[in-house]
Amino acid sequence: MPIEILMPALSPTMEEGTLAKWLVKEGDAVASGDLLAEIETDKATMEFEAVDEGIIGKLLVAEGTENVAVNSAIAVLLEDGESSSEVEAAPSAPASPAPAAEAATSSPAKSATLASSPASAPPAAADKAAEGARIFATPLARKLAAQNNVDLTRLSGSGPRGRIVKADIEAAGSAVSADITVASMASAASTSGAASAPQSANFETISKLYAERAYEEISLDRMRKTIAARLTEAKQTVPHFYLRRDVMLDNLLGFRGEMNAALAERDVKLSVNDFVIKACALALTTVPTANAIWAGDRILQFTPADIAVAVAIDGGLITPVLKDADQKSLSVLSTEMKDLATRAKGRKLAPDEYQGGSFAISNLGMFGIDNFDAVINPPHGAILAVGAGKKKPVVTASGELGVATVMSLTLSVDHRVIDGALGAELLNVIVKNLENPMAMLA
Repeated sequence: MPIEILMPALSPTMEEGTLAKWLVKEGDAVASGDLLAEIETDKATMEFEAVDEGIIGKLLVAEGTENVAVNSAIAVLLEDGESSSEVEAAPSAPASPAPAAEAATSSPAKSATLASSPASAPPAAADKAAEGARIFATPLARKLAAQNNVDLTRLSGSGPRGRIVKADIEAAGSAVSADITVASMASAASTSGAASAPQSANFETISKLYAERAYEEISLDRMRKTIAARLTEAKQTVPHFYLRRDVMLDNLLGFRGEMNAALAERDVKLSVNDFVIKACALALTTVPTANAIWAGDRILQFTPADIAVAVAIDGGLITPVLKDADQKSLSVLSTEMKDLATRAKGRKLAPDEYQGGSFAISNLGMFGIDNFDAVINPPHGAILAVGAGKKKPVVTASGELGVATVMSLTLSVDHRVIDGALGAELLNVIVKNLENPMAMLA
């Protein structure tokens, strides 16, 4: 029986993607581990490998197709002895049944409406089981069926030629009623459509206000949708509070100049941001209880200091992670950060390079911004907003009026993880490290 190749979820936030390029063509033989396609996610462009071996019978989705749902069929793989005549015609961008199945598990009400009960197996499936006929199911479906005690003989597959796929197992496993009918599923689909109506209505209402004004309607790409969803969730669910401090940068700028002169032969040039990364990493080891994240019903406190740094890219931003930043020299951090930023802008980062970390830095100083409040990127416990260093009048330690280069820092903190006094302690250590840069090398 032909095997469906499904659109993979290549990142935790990925719901759909663009099939950027096929690396195989119909009729090609592939083995497990062979590269099949390049998939563009909301964060990067990644290569997709084959899991099974066989012959590419049909490519269901054309190169460049956008908004292909995760778990929707993108190609069909023929097993040994099968021919292309066994592949049913399919639309170029088929809709995936998986999202509906996943939605069915999100609440009891949806489960009751969308799930198909094992007890109400179609007669064809029951007859087939009684006759001892072969049951056609994907390897993943068989694995899930075994894990969830689902009887494959009582299911009717929704895949090509009745093949049982992952969505069928998920629907059967979440079934709560034996009386679910096609009509009730259609009703659920209608309800699902209604759930998206407020957004559509909101656009209609707003667009009417500007009906007589010229404007261009810009569709949201996957990255912008992800940013909007995650940061809206962050502001709604994470109890932010903010701590602010000014940093006297003159010692750091002088020290940086000396180090860059010494490192010139190695083609290394340290930035102020490199010192900020190091200062934050060391502060997290000095105040270890602040090196933590919120994990739903508990807090995870880390030993290593993994720092995420916001990088602006075309259409949005991404936060590559510098792992074990507390243990790395300034020159290593600088080189690694430049590499991550370059590959981030080319959307060439692997998921493990932009996922994780407990603390983030967002620096808008290079744009001349004095100060700002950054939004925490869950599950991080805090994010440091860094402003520009500017010459300002100050009162010196001797009480005289002077001029110093001052940089503003704002620490956004998740109050579930870090309380006010702890956040203040962390920020004070960051400031101390920046104002005494030589101590960071000790």
